[in-house]
Amino acid sequence: MADPKPAETKTPTAWVIAKSLTIIGVALSLFQMYTAGIIAMTAMRHRSVFLTCILVMTFLTKPLYKGARKDRLNLALVVDLILIGISIFVGLYIFIDLQGIFERQGDWSPWDFRVGIALVLLVLEVTRRVIGLNLTIIAVLFLLFGYFGPYAPELIVHKGYSVERIATTLSLTTEGIFGLPLGVASTFVFIFFLFGAFLDKTGAGNFFINLSYSITGRFSGGPAKTAVVASGFMGSVAGSAVANVVATGSFTIPMMKKIGYRPHVAAAVEAAASTGGQLMPPIMGAGAFLMAEFTQTPYLEIVKIAFIPAVLYFFSVILFVHFEAQKEGIWGLPKEQLPNIGQTLKEGIHFIIPVGILIAVLVMNYSPMMAGFISILAVYGTALIRKRSRISLGTLIKTLEQGARNAIVVAVACAAAGIIVGIVNLTGTGLRFSSLVVSLSRGIPLIALILVGLTSLLLGMGLPVTASYIVLIILAGPGLMDLGIPLLTAHMIVFWYSQDANVTPPVALESFAASGIAGSSPMRTAFTSWKLAKGLYIIPIIMAYHPLLLNGPTFEIIKTVIFSIFSIIAFVACLERFFLTQLSWPETILHGLAATLLIWADTRLNYIGCILFMIAVFSQIIKKKRNTTSPKPAQKGI
Repeated sequence: MADPKPAETKTPTAWVIAKSLTIIGVALSLFQMYTAGIIAMTAMRHRSVFLTCILVMTFLTKPLYKGARKDRLNLALVVDLILIGISIFVGLYIFIDLQGIFERQGDWSPWDFRVGIALVLLVLEVTRRVIGLNLTIIAVLFLLFGYFGPYAPELIVHKGYSVERIATTLSLTTEGIFGLPLGVASTFVFIFFLFGAFLDKTGAGNFFINLSYSITGRFSGGPAKTAVVASGFMGSVAGSAVANVVATGSFTIPMMKKIGYRPHVAAAVEAAASTGGQLMPPIMGAGAFLMAEFTQTPYLEIVKIAFIPAVLYFFSVILFVHFEAQKEGIWGLPKEQLPNIGQTLKEGIHFIIPVGILIAVLVMNYSPMMAGFISILAVYGTALIRKRSRISLGTLIKTLEQGARNAIVVAVACAAAGIIVGIVNLTGTGLRFSSLVVSLSRGIPLIALILVGLTSLLLGMGLPVTASYIVLIILAGPGLMDLGIPLLTAHMIVFWYSQDANVTPPVALESFAASGIAGSSPMRTAFTSWKLAKGLYIIPIIMAYHPLLLNGPTFEIIKTVIFSIFSIIAFVACLERFFLTQLSWPETILHGLAATLLIWADTRLNYIGCILFMIAVFSQIIKKKRNTTSPKPAQKGI
């Protein structure tokens, strides 16, 4: 028998890097907990500390180029050390002289300009290393658009801005890199990543995975369907889509990965489901309260009309999950291969306590940061109840470090997104585009709805959902009503569309947050979640052409719901090219045509759509019966 290979000895350089990472990671996690649950800090200072730590950790962990070694001193490592020094200098400059920066707004000093340029370049470099060239190139194109505005197409032309104006706006204000995306990453996204790290190290995460697996493991794609429902319930009271992703995703994403979903698909399912949480009453991310105020409609009436469309959205996501699982062969397992539910509860039922505390704190309207802070303390305290779940001081340090390292991907993605956001806001492209909606639609509601959807996506890059809804309803709402769309329906459509930037590239905060938990590519996750969340685009069209779905006689509501269900099934089947079996191209076209006719505002066309849908279903039944070979249960990742 051959002698075992000797363990690799760490070089002094590798040891120093590892210890530095531990110190920075633990310090960042403790700093984040302190500002989340004890004393808040000025947004710009807080974000500068956060981003500086992320930049340093990135340069310590990600090589300058593929194959560059970090275990010994070489040219690549020297470059990394220089970049680390510049990152620390930039962070200290902003943190220490923040008051002076505020006073010099519009009259920047030469050092302000140098720091601005340095920070933009640092963010582009870490984006290249962590995420790849796709998002980096998009950010660079937006920078070029900001500078060469006078030469842009007439629709988006602007006066153009100097390099100094672009660099200082993006780096020394909260309108760019330090804007909303990084603010989201540095607050409740990070705190829930840390919560997830504690769940993992104490064994709580494994308990919830086994519990869910024992309940849903027998069904095709069961845990993913559980994730959709759980995210809906959590989102209906959480008030924040990203908080919903990181709170429920800590449980659901590992659960989905365990049964065979590829990381980016698991993350996308969670992101798409959490988006629906903002559409589900009663909280709706504050949208219901604003809608009630704008339309002078009782709050309970808003809740009533919002419920059915929200359920239809979750139905569409579950259909995507089901068809994907069937198509790719993610089947349930025999009962004997699943964890025993009784034994699982016996070993880990005490971990239900921190989850109950998390839900209770969110329902009591505390901030997501405070909820995350309390939940971390709760899961750590609960772990002390039993010996097997207690963690040592060494494990605690590793947990704090891991929480910080898990946040690198989403933080870098959000910093890059901040460049895009800053240019959109600086050039006024979003608002200019909004004013063209009515004139370009030429009185055709469908064209107007498509334009409103595009506008909301553009606005969503720079505004939170609620702000995007307010701006869009003021700019485009009157135009929709001029086209014959009722007041409440117009508001509901605009509110639905205002959610799309959460899951639509290039700025997709929910997708980025979910990808951080799953360890997947942020952009790949974003494109997948965009596909799964297609209900965000289809259901508003149904609402526009069938306003009685929201508020009408009971018979009309029931009829419209049935047509809508058939339309969504046909639409999802068309996109997936799968129903009971793989769809042929004629069947795909038939499903697409049926979905379109079922949406249209003509009862005769709706009935024709129903007939076409039934023909498509009957064709699939015959096709499935002809298939004499039944698929064997097997775990195949999708």
